[in-house]
Amino acid sequence: MEEVRVEEITLLIEQMLQDKNFKGLKDQLAQLYPMDIAEVFDDLSAEDCVILFRLLQKDQAAEVFSYLSPQSQKDIVGAIHVSLLNYIFNELYFDDKIDFLEDMPANFVKKLIAAAPPEERGLINQFLNYPENSAGSLMTIEFADLNKHMTVKEALARIKRTAVDKETIYTCYVLDDTRRLEGIVSLRRLVLAEEDQIISEIMTEDVVLCGTNDDQEEVADLFKKYDLMAIPVVDSEQRLVGIITIDDIVDVIEQENTEDFLKMAAMAPSDDAYLDTGVFTLAKRRIAWLLVLMISATFTGGIISHYEELLSSVVVLTAFIPMLMDTGGNSGSQSSTLIIRGIALGEISLQDWPKVLGKEFRVSLITGVILAAANFLRMMLIGKANLAVMLTVSVTLICTVVLSKLIGGILPIAAKALKMDPAIMAGPLITTLVDAIVLFIYFGVANVLIF
Repeated sequence: MEEVRVEEITLLIEQMLQDKNFKGLKDQLAQLYPMDIAEVFDDLSAEDCVILFRLLQKDQAAEVFSYLSPQSQKDIVGAIHVSLLNYIFNELYFDDKIDFLEDMPANFVKKLIAAAPPEERGLINQFLNYPENSAGSLMTIEFADLNKHMTVKEALARIKRTAVDKETIYTCYVLDDTRRLEGIVSLRRLVLAEEDQIISEIMTEDVVLCGTNDDQEEVADLFKKYDLMAIPVVDSEQRLVGIITIDDIVDVIEQENTEDFLKMAAMAPSDDAYLDTGVFTLAKRRIAWLLVLMISATFTGGIISHYEELLSSVVVLTAFIPMLMDTGGNSGSQSSTLIIRGIALGEISLQDWPKVLGKEFRVSLITGVILAAANFLRMMLIGKANLAVMLTVSVTLICTVVLSKLIGGILPIAAKALKMDPAIMAGPLITTLVDAIVLFIYFGVANVLIF
């Protein structure tokens, strides 16, 4: 099957739906990857989504459903027959079932849980009770487990017998009789080992693992640090209760990055797609920080009013205020963005704050002097200011860049130390804080050099 670009698939499917060429569309869908089909649903109306879903083969429908957005899943759930819905639900991997149920209305969830087999019903309820964004809420129970007293031959036979519906079998987990995790063994090592070797002889006992209540961001850091494909999840008694696979962690990393970007832009985090979110909801997520920043900015106006007499006597000083404030905000944003990203990647820790301050001071001194020199030259060539004003602006520019970069570098680390998300110490907040500092420096230098 050749891979086709999603844009081409979407146009083709939309045209077939418009022409009501359902037979041709059904044949076309059978040749496409489930994830490509799922992307098409985001560009279709709710009615077309239902029609398209009903044209999928039964097995294909279950796989496509697991890749759909929560909104598309809701649209389809309300329109397909209950027998097909139960089939799809039973075909989903366990962690996908939990994700699906978390996004559905409570009355619908109760019906699906009631229809589930008794042994699965208890597990579903248990998983739904794990804290949001915890390792327990991400894990799946579909893994291959072995006993350390088995031979390699017995282990391979067990995998063939029980692992048909497991999400992954590349790593097998060795448990004792009480299901405590004792080690892991890769499928590759099993295949290459002698048939009469005992599992305890070839397993790895030093296992990277996490607890059910560990934060998903900490789990993602473990995946990145140790290059994992899956990680076992244990309870307080070290009993293996599930595993988290790399596909779920990729989603977590995307979610955490999106959350950081939104916070850095002074917006409340959300998992909803932009085009699926109403304008009032978007406004509500933005207005709180905008109000805080607007009120904070009134201090800037107060500073200007306080030095109104100075400005009226040297009117030319007013012309340089926007440039100084913009340069200060931009300088602080550069530093805060780098430090926030460094903290997120684990490159910068709380103990590194002296190094960060030292490096940002040196960088800011170089950039500040270069900017001040360029601005001084510009004012000499095309400006109408006298030497005192030019020196005032240039000295302020150097001080502004230095202080802005130091503030932008240290505030994210301070937020981390206070158990806050460093991302909130980003562009808008830094800019508002720096604006006030810039004006104090500007008018202070003007008082010294001009009056």
